[in-house]
Amino acid sequence: MTADSNDAPDTSTTSEDSRITTDDSRTASDDPAGRTDPPLLADEHDTVTGYIDFHRQTLAWKIRGLDIDQLRATLPSSAMTLGGMLSHLSFVEDFWLSLCVGGEMPEPWASTDWDADQDADWHLAGTSDADALWKLWEDSVERSRGIVDGLVAAHGPDAAMAGRHEDKGSGEQVTLRWILVHLVEEYARHVGHADLLREAIDGLTGE
Repeated sequence: MTADSNDAPDTSTTSEDSRITTDDSRTASDDPAGRTDPPLLADEHDTVTGYIDFHRQTLAWKIRGLDIDQLRATLPSSAMTLGGMLSHLSFVEDFWLSLCVGGEMPEPWASTDWDADQDADWHLAGTSDADALWKLWEDSVERSRGIVDGLVAAHGPDAAMAGRHEDKGSGEQVTLRWILVHLVEEYARHVGHADLLREAIDGLTGE
């Protein structure tokens, strides 16, 4: 059955801005974990970065309040830890945005001997304390946001998302759009792992 125009809601007196305000997602004050949902009515840039920020906030929620021993805790079937996840996602942020887009890899990654340990980003948690791991991740997120915001300010959101950058691992060209969607993928995958790890540590559960 096709929709009849008489059945459609009357939006003739509703501005686009008011519809966004009315229909948009929950805010941090509505969420028990303090997260903000991705926007429902937004352009490509705001939608994708909204999803990245939602997953970043979820990761922070799953790791918040843990000491270094808890950050190094594993499940019997895996060597993965929440601390390792923090340092790994710090590397992911820095590789794709600081290096591939910004052109410079920050420390500690710039001087890491990857030939000696290809999983050094995961293993860093074994030699770092909790505060250092948090700062590493928070700094990488701040850098990433600054790089993306700078591109959007300089070129506009559509051109920035379509801009091409070299994948420093493969040498292939990728768009900023691809990089940001890849970050959504990375965070979504590891937030699922974080659910299981955190529940095993102290019973905390939640979406």
